[in-house]
Amino acid sequence: MTSVTGPTRAAPGARDAVFAQLSDTGRSEQVAQRLTDAIVLGVLTPGERLPSESELARRFGVALVTAREGLGMLREAGLVETRRGRDGGSFVIGAGTQHGALLATRLHTLSQVEISDLAVYVATIAAGCADRAAERSTPSDDERLRAWLTTADFGSAAEARRNAGGFFLELAVLSQSTRLVREQIRLQAEFGPLLWAGMIDAGLRERTAESARAVAEAVARRDGPVARSLVTAMVRAIAEWLLAAKVRIERGGDIDG
Repeated sequence: MTSVTGPTRAAPGARDAVFAQLSDTGRSEQVAQRLTDAIVLGVLTPGERLPSESELARRFGVALVTAREGLGMLREAGLVETRRGRDGGSFVIGAGTQHGALLATRLHTLSQVEISDLAVYVATIAAGCADRAAERSTPSDDERLRAWLTTADFGSAAEARRNAGGFFLELAVLSQSTRLVREQIRLQAEFGPLLWAGMIDAGLRERTAESARAVAEAVARRDGPVARSLVTAMVRAIAEWLLAAKVRIERGGDIDG
């Protein structure tokens, strides 16, 4: 997607998730939440220029005034700044030290049952994508996914969040199912920052990267059942981390222990 420019690029599908159209209620708040989540997730990076207000309105499917109000909320939160002039626009400042606090607040609002249900839902969609990808991907698709994973950085929390979400979106694309792609985009847009919060844990980052590579190889072997099983286990490990983090927060600790 060429309308958003910046110093780095996320996985191809990740930006589609950011700008997927919104539902009908509380749209200015949804604009602000969607962009905030994208900044926290690392899909939109510090220094990056956002699309214009009119372009945001078109992509989100909202009125111009709604997009303008959403951007105003981000300015008030200190996440973007608007510059005037020929090279002006709205630029990402970044979540900075707010990152952990934002995720902790979001995690605190969910019950353990809600987190578990979310994990089951995410695992079901992602496993379906993996199974269908194993059935429908071509050798060139397999090589492209392998090449992408070879360069995908899981060494830092920000890069791992971006690339873990990007991997799930790439699986959806390989499934060649419009419905699965649409649902995966919606899930990433709504729950991505929470789902990938655990990437602050170095051990979980390493396991996630290893699992992604194993899933890619299962897809290349056309082994749908193994691909499904690996994806399900990956999401289960992430959910277990989130549940443990919630317990730490409720006991007065930090999200990362």
